[in-house]
Amino acid sequence: MGTERAAADAAERGLEIEVVERGTASSLEEAAALQGIEPRDIVKTLVAKRSDGTFLFVLVPGDRQIAWKKLRSVVGVNKLQLPDAEQALAATGYERGTITPLGSTTAWPVVADASITGRRISMGAGDHGHSLWVDADALVESLQATVADIT
Repeated sequence: MGTERAAADAAERGLEIEVVERGTASSLEEAAALQGIEPRDIVKTLVAKRSDGTFLFVLVPGDRQIAWKKLRSVVGVNKLQLPDAEQALAATGYERGTITPLGSTTAWPVVADASITGRRISMGAGDHGHSLWVDADALVESLQATVADIT
């Protein structure tokens, strides 16, 4: 199961996480409501594909969207795109809506929006119906993520 992979990776990194069962949600807003939090407290893990076929993880608060020009500048590329669901699954081992950089089948680079830092966040846990809670600063450090204004 995906939650077990994510938890094992977190433990290997010395990262404290809490995986909670929250029920199945059909949207980010519904997932927030099930947890009694605001959408901004959920950090979406998006997968972006470079033109060379490699990927990266992009961590963005639930109430914000990627500013592609800013992200391309941070990454140093002219083109990025969101892969389809099959490509995202092949790149990470996780289905959309469950993706987390923790326990991914490939450890792609991570870029995190600066607005996620300094607080505890909820994010995908590897399986539908579960959320992973973590201190954002500890997560960023453990993933050696690039932190920048990308929204």
